[in-house]
Amino acid sequence: MTTTDPDHKALGAFLRERRGRVTPADVGLPQSGRRRTPGLRREEVAQIAGVGVTWYTWLEQGRAPNPSDQVLDAVARALRLRPEERRHLMILAGRAADTDAGVPNPLMRVLPEHVLLLERLLPYPAAIQTAAYDLVAANRTYRFLFGDLDAVDPADRNCAWLLFTHDDWRDSLVEPEVVLRDLAGRLRAREAEFRHHPRWEGLLGGLRERSPEFVRYWGEHEVRGDRPGQLRRYRSSRVGRVNVVFQSLWLDRDRGERIVVLTPADDMAARRIERLDSLVGAAPAWTARDGVLADALIG
Repeated sequence: MTTTDPDHKALGAFLRERRGRVTPADVGLPQSGRRRTPGLRREEVAQIAGVGVTWYTWLEQGRAPNPSDQVLDAVARALRLRPEERRHLMILAGRAADTDAGVPNPLMRVLPEHVLLLERLLPYPAAIQTAAYDLVAANRTYRFLFGDLDAVDPADRNCAWLLFTHDDWRDSLVEPEVVLRDLAGRLRAREAEFRHHPRWEGLLGGLRERSPEFVRYWGEHEVRGDRPGQLRRYRSSRVGRVNVVFQSLWLDRDRGERIVVLTPADDMAARRIERLDSLVGAAPAWTARDGVLADALIG
């Protein structure tokens, strides 16, 4: 893997939190004596990983100067990290280059082929998102699923920001705890790669300031990857409850740019999505932010 600046403090916090989630029984160790805190002891992680206790302690304290890939892999196995969590660990340790580190992360360009996809996916709600969950463009049914996206200040057109801070969007969630915890975990998985981007700093800083829920979920250090086929349950003010399957069509996976598509999970949802499209059918087939359209779409 390529290297970049490590974040020793975040690495230590991540290891400590993950250690607290693994019990001796999870890794085949006998439960011996009373434990002041849940999870494994440092010496147990070191034993399983085959590294020195002092060295592992330094890792958690942010004092280990340059841990090898082999040590990091061994610690990841000892803590039973999932693939996306291991990747997060390696990034924090400086083992994966930031994407365009130090360069602002502008909104992506919306191309004619992107717009064609949004149109052809109707009546299924679909939108173009960046890695930071900025909503760049959307088709008609997505625009009106949670209200009217065009009525939202362009600076606020971000899924994380809207779901954590805007009552109308949050109230659309039938299972807010499930969705918001998952969203915080997805943001954390990507944030380590983009931590030098002003957009990410501003978004996360604003969420910490405005949303106690975000602060709580962020503090769990959960790391979530994209899992296709997730069921989401929404309430639409226009057509009622809609159960959908959440899918991502990647436009540029490295940059995190994708089209998200919400397909109906049952016949009732299909009928209600079709009804939504008929109710708002006078609106344009798609909408986009100012300044993101390719030249071929302007005019």
